Amino acid sequence: MAKMLKDLTAAEILALAIQSEEEDGRIYADLAERIGMEYPETAKSLVAMRDEENGHRHRLIELYRKQFGEHIPLIRRQDVKGFITRKPLWITSNLTIAMIRNEIETMETEARNFYQAAIAQTSDAAVRQLLGDLAAEEEKHYELAEEMDEQAKSSGAREEEDKSQRRRFVLQIVQPGLAGLMDGSVSTLAPVFAAAFATHASRDAFLVGMAASVGAGISMGFAEAMSDDGVLSGRGRPWARGTVCGLMTTAGGIGHTLPFLITDFYIAMYVAFAIVAVELGVIAWIRHRYMDTPLLSATFQVVVGGVLVFIVGILIGSA
Repeated sequence: MAKMLKDLTAAEILALAIQSEEEDGRIYADLAERIGMEYPETAKSLVAMRDEENGHRHRLIELYRKQFGEHIPLIRRQDVKGFITRKPLWITSNLTIAMIRNEIETMETEARNFYQAAIAQTSDAAVRQLLGDLAAEEEKHYELAEEMDEQAKSSGAREEEDKSQRRRFVLQIVQPGLAGLMDGSVSTLAPVFAAAFATHASRDAFLVGMAASVGAGISMGFAEAMSDDGVLSGRGRPWARGTVCGLMTTAGGIGHTLPFLITDFYIAMYVAFAIVAVELGVIAWIRHRYMDTPLLSATFQVVVGGVLVFIVGILIGSA
């Protein structure tokens, strides 16, 4: 059964603090190693935080030895009800640089709150003094994290890191997602509307559209995943890109397929026309927003391509 913080002895509080400082130091070290190549300034801050956490751990261990002996019981965060938790490292691998900075500040705030709450749980003067000192230092760490962030901004390093983060986001998410959305929205127009005009039956158009959308999503997903391993190109994990590309391809095709659930064929067609216009507009906006393509040029290119495919579908379906 998990204990409450108020039920811990002074020895248990110190043991918990030792375990927490060790875990936080390892998290900082792992994050610094993970982002060191792309975000060196933030990595330096993380290394400094790791060294500080290691210093805290040594001071806690020294006091524990002096007060309670050599054996330190294993008390983990999850053993204390309501205690601060940390995200698993496999989750932090997906954090953006801005989210990592926020996570650092959150960790320091939670550590300070723990020490302040722990002071009230013991009457041992030496333990109270050390916990109070550590709480004050965690407050300084929070301020240091903000100060380092401001220094990075003023030196231009923060701007470079933000640019690098944007490039990474575009390469790993936007590009495969946009490729999928364009393929799903445009390439499925011909089969969907060819089936619609050939049969004048909403159900037939819906079935063809679903088959084309799902099939295209699977095909594009595998094609993107197998295109490269992302090591040299910097495009990230292949199966993550493939998943994004496949899902967006399917979504792009299903968008103008769903209206054919409407039994009235002509109403379904008008709704599908409207959705196609929205899809093409979204594609043009994404190209303008993330690919630095002029909005007018992006709109013209997308609309021309979509209209050509749309006309092909109508001509084939009407033949």
